[in-house]
Amino acid sequence: MDDSYKPVLRKQPNWEGLYFYQKSNVLYQLTFVFTKRFLTRGDRTIDQMVQAARSGKQNIVEGSADGVTSMEMELKLLNVARSSIKELKEDYEDYITSRHLQRWNPGHERYDGMLKFCRKHNRIEDYQDYFEKWTDEEMANIALTLCHMVDRMMMTYQKQQEETFVKEGGIKERMTAARLGYRTNQREEIERLKRELDAANRRIAELEAKLAKLTS
Repeated sequence: MDDSYKPVLRKQPNWEGLYFYQKSNVLYQLTFVFTKRFLTRGDRTIDQMVQAARSGKQNIVEGSADGVTSMEMELKLLNVARSSIKELKEDYEDYITSRHLQRWNPGHERYDGMLKFCRKHNRIEDYQDYFEKWTDEEMANIALTLCHMVDRMMMTYQKQQEETFVKEGGIKERMTAARLGYRTNQREEIERLKRELDAANRRIAELEAKLAKLTS
């Protein structure tokens, strides 16, 4: 493919390979189990927490898919995902406060171990064996740590995407660039063919001159 070609569609990122997506999936699964184990049936918080966790995960997927044609939509959906994760974080903080549980802040005896575990592990397989063993305090603090990590990772990713958007523009700009690249290629091809035709005409003239000498 010619180096001047500007693709209109962006390459879809491998969202399953994004660490913040993997951790958001853990958050969703953890929250689903947490609400079933520790909240009373009929509590409206159950649906709120599960839906917030699901929205965070799903909007990452939808943003990645929509980003193929619209980086603007991708950025908007990532903002929705971040908002959902922040809403979920508030619910876990409220749970800890209302139940008079301990928040594992820096200095808490289990803070460093929790932080190390959450940094190292991204996939659901690393967590799910603990879902039925952790206490509500343990699960809530793990969830809060994951919420914080997902938000920070997404914020960094958004900044990278915003820089790319500024450089490359949206789909309209890429379509214009593609058209300009196509026209440039056409002009270059026409000039090349003209040069080849001129060279061929000169060669024909030379051969005709030689033929005339031979037959005179």
